[in-house]
Amino acid sequence: MEFSTEFDINVTNFKKRLNFERSFDVNIKEYVINEKRIMVVFLGGLNASGSVIDVVSAMLHSKIEEVTIDSLMNVISNQQTTIETDANKFADMILSGVIGILVEDSDKGILLDMRSFPGRQPQEPDNEKVVRGSRDGFVENIALNVALVRRRIKTGLLINEIHQVGSESKTDVVISYMDGIADENIVKNIRDKIDTIKTKELTMCDKALDELLVKKPFNPYPLVRYTERPDVVATHLYQGQVAIFVDNSPSVILAPTTFFEHLQHVEEYRQTPVVGTFLRFVRVFGIMLSLFLIPAWMVLINKPEMVPDFLQFLLPDDIGGIPLLMQILMAEIGIEFLRLAAIHTPNAISSAMGVIAGLLVGEIAIKVGLFVPDVVLYVAVSQMGSYVTPSYELALANKISKLFFIVAAYFFGLYGLIFTVLLWLIYLCSLKSFGKHYFSPLFPLNIRRLIRCIIRFPKK
Repeated sequence: MEFSTEFDINVTNFKKRLNFERSFDVNIKEYVINEKRIMVVFLGGLNASGSVIDVVSAMLHSKIEEVTIDSLMNVISNQQTTIETDANKFADMILSGVIGILVEDSDKGILLDMRSFPGRQPQEPDNEKVVRGSRDGFVENIALNVALVRRRIKTGLLINEIHQVGSESKTDVVISYMDGIADENIVKNIRDKIDTIKTKELTMCDKALDELLVKKPFNPYPLVRYTERPDVVATHLYQGQVAIFVDNSPSVILAPTTFFEHLQHVEEYRQTPVVGTFLRFVRVFGIMLSLFLIPAWMVLINKPEMVPDFLQFLLPDDIGGIPLLMQILMAEIGIEFLRLAAIHTPNAISSAMGVIAGLLVGEIAIKVGLFVPDVVLYVAVSQMGSYVTPSYELALANKISKLFFIVAAYFFGLYGLIFTVLLWLIYLCSLKSFGKHYFSPLFPLNIRRLIRCIIRFPKK
């Protein structure tokens, strides 16, 4: 669709393109200024009524002798005003919330970005709470999210490139990086992948973009990192990473990332280096428990002669009438039931639901002989370890790996567990996140960086 110098043809084309007769939120108003017809097009839900009235009032009360695109540009007092010569882009911008103005006998239009998106105010994200620190978090407005990061990085080195993904949804995507700090090859790789995406819509926001960028549907481990905190994004931008903002999403993608970066939490940097290192050790220990506690316990049950006398209490007196593997798998699946139920349960009754399910159901299951007490204890401790994992995606991936470890330890004992763990490590070493080794700095080995992953050093 191209602009025409015939005003009526332009009006007819845009009414058809925007489905004016069938969509109630599409507003097309016609005015006459000094015998020149003007058309104002906007979406009612994405523009404050007062802003549209101010624009129209400024044009109607202006003392313009000759009404043209250039003369109207001088009348409209808005810092985000542009002239568009492509009719298709003009229509797309209107559908994204921008006000469009057409003038009779003109083959171009004016775009005014006065959008006012409905949404919530920044607040602390539930998944990344801290005792000390800022309480603002990302929201569903991409412009506000970029501004929250810009507020923390007041330098021209911060580059924010805007792109659009989706032939129909026209979802705004912003690539943010520090010029001279981020690897240009990685930035170009991400930019080229975003520009070559062919899809109709991106309504699932960042996760849909993640799948289109990574293209590893059968890999459970997250090759990008998600965060809802602007201070985390600002810190990682200074470390050379690239942030990807997606409109309508309150979380931001950080890439490239590693397995060990998923283990870090902002709370470690809100405390002293000694306390931060202690918290990091506790967190990593909990994650290791979530992965290897139950498989190691099953190995000890299969080889009781390996257990010294002072650790005999670890062995159960009776494994019950149901095979131990079935008990553990049922308990693990039951924990997932509780987790999903907590997500879908309203906050007013979620606490009561957790207490009832955790205490009442667990106690009854032990009394009827479905589980032995040892299984309930170790599964609960293992699940607590997964809850301390900062990355929700990593916790779910570790859950899948743990199930493989459990099956291998039950059927093949110690050697089966060792073999499965080696395969797991080899798989993690083979993964790459936008060209960066996923298991770095352990593979390839970098002692200095590995020490910094283990110890929280003071800021210089």
